Amino acid sequence: MERRRTLGERISDLRAAAHHAQESFTEATGIPRRTLQRIESGDGDPRYSDLLRIAEALKKDMAALMKTGAS
Repeated sequence: MERRRTLGERISDLRAAAHHAQESFTEATGIPRRTLQRIESGDGDPRYSDLLRIAEALKKDMAALMKTGAS
């Protein structure tokens, strides 16, 4: 559970740093807003394909999503 929450916070921080609101980010990734909300809150396990789309939209590699701490 803690890992999901940490991942969700990391994705949320990276999304905000890239100046994306959730709405524009869902358009960029094709991931439904509710799914993104669950991922960012740590309430859902993201699919690998969703993580790939998130990383691509953020112009980051998967390792950047998994990294803990500061950007």
